[in-house]
Order: sequence, then structure tokens, then C-alpha cells
Amino acid sequence: VLYDNVTSPPLDIQGMEGVKFAKENNCDFIIALGGGSVIDCAKVISFMYCNPGEVWDYVRGGTGKGMWGNDLSLPLVSIPTTSGSGSEVNSWGVITNSETGEKISFGGYKSMTPQISIVDPNIIRTTPPEQTVYQGFTALYHCTECYISNKSNFMSNTYASAAIEAIYHFLPRAFVYGFDIKARSIIAYSSIMAGYAMELASFTSEHSLANTLCAFYPEIHPGAAVIMISRAYYELIISKHVCDERFVEMAGKMGLRDATQPLDFIAMLLDLQRNCGVNEMKMTNYDIDPEDFVPMAKRARATMGNCFKSDLYELSEEDCVEIYCKSYYNS
Repeated sequence: VLYDNVTSPPLDIQGMEGVKFAKENNCDFIIALGGGSVIDCAKVISFMYCNPGEVWDYVRGGTGKGMWGNDLSLPLVSIPTTSGSGSEVNSWGVITNSETGEKISFGGYKSMTPQISIVDPNIIRTTPPEQTVYQGFTALYHCTECYISNKSNFMSNTYASAAIEAIYHFLPRAFVYGFDIKARSIIAYSSIMAGYAMELASFTSEHSLANTLCAFYPEIHPGAAVIMISRAYYELIISKHVCDERFVEMAGKMGLRDATQPLDFIAMLLDLQRNCGVNEMKMTNYDIDPEDFVPMAKRARATMGNCFKSDLYELSEEDCVEIYCKSYYNS
């Protein structure tokens, strides 16, 4: 049976509708065929199939009730049609509250990790160029966040480093030559590595800021959101000198073997953005109201506060507003 009422981002009510549909049809397992939103929604369905109540009962943040469920889920098979979310190999997803507009991470239960993940670059190679870039940068920032988080470790850094290097060298090829199966394969591999890194370490506040921007303006792709705020975000973290060596290491992975300064990472990041045609992307390209920056900063801290706790330098509300303001003009 086919359930296809899934939007991007997926909504809590769609997850519960999917649970009802699965129970009515006595489903034994779920196959999630699609992008990150489809896989995330399938995870919610698989978990809620085996647990009572509503989705928001188990959300830990914002208006969520913070309940802990049984680590039981309907078996899940993922077949990603995009490369970026990493959801195909870990236990986390993102869900949006249809009433409050809160967009927040959901999961962390071992049973929510797909039992089987079939990653076929032949499926992915027809992804349009713009979406290819957005998804590729999503995977990149998953890795860079894990690398500079206070939960980074040898294993997570091993996966993140491999993906950072691969994305820098092969995302421009996948962008320009969509049917280049080698480039597509390596970007698909990078998404998997990013998924493993996320499971072993943690996002930082950059993820919360980007998710909140998308929650306020759902027409913005998550990848586009994080591209727009990334320069201002990383420049602020660098200015605090809490992990200079990690930025130097990431610049080296991106091809600058003689990197010595943290800002070398920014130079390589902007170089990759230019090679992928998104270096001029800024909030003024969208109908975004700067008056929203303060409420966005407040919601980012309220809904995904755990991401802020993963920062080596914990951002204040004023820091968040500053990042949004600088990103508005891409300055």
C-alpha cells in the first residue's frame, strides 16, 4: 500500500495520519522511498506505530511534552532519492508542528534507524542541479557542525573528515555534470558518512538557526537556509577562538594543505560556494522580514536548545540576531 501525503518539511499530523493508514492496512514494515523529508516522516510513523499518544508527546524541546517512549518501531527500509540528509543511516529526523510551526529534531531511539538502507546513485543522478547543491551543502554542514561541537570524538571526526573532503572535490562536478555517476556516488557516500557523524556527535546551534528560518519561511529549502547563514555563523565562532585548530584541519581537508589560520576555512567554504553557484545567495533574495529576527532567535533557542548546548561557545540571543542580520545582506 502507498502512503504519499508527505510535504517538505513533514508535519506531525502527516505522521499520525500515516500511523492510522499503516494500522488499517496491517503493515509489517515501511519502505521510505524519497528524500530526507520522506524518510523522516517514515521514522515518525514507524515509532508512533509502536508507541501511544501523539508525536509531540515525545518531542524534547519547545512545546513538546518530553516523554520517553519504548524503543520499539515498525521495521524501516530507506531508499533515498537525494544525497544530503543522512537520515537513511541514523536514528534522527526532523518534524514540524502543524499548529505552532515549530521545526525540531525527533528521535534518538535505536529502533528508528533503518534496518536496511539501499543507496543507489543511479536513482539520485536525475536530481536537478539546484537541489543537488542544497542537499550537498546540507551534508557538508552536518559534518562541519559535528566537527566543531563539544561532542566531537575520534570516530565522528573520521566520518566527518571523509565527507568534508569528498564534498569539496566532487559536489561541483555533481552540480555541473548531473549524470556523472562517480560524482553522484561519492556525494551519496558523503551523505552516509555525515549521517554516521551525526549519530556519534551532535549538531550545533547553526542547525537550529537554519531550521527556525525554514519554520518561519517554509518555502526556503533547508540547504539554502544553512548556506545563507553559514559565513556569518562560522565567522562568529572563529572570532571566539574556541576551536581554531579544528577550522584549520577542515580547511586542510578542503584542499588547502598549508592552512594555518581558522579563516582559511571561510576562504575554502566561499570557494566551494562559488564553484556551486550559490556564493551570492542571501536573505534579500527572499521575502524575509528583518523584524522576524528577534522572534526567530528566541524560537531557535527554545525549540532546539540542545543544539546550543553542543556549542563550544554557547550563542546568546544577541549573537543569533547578529548572525541573521549579517546573513540578510551576506556581509
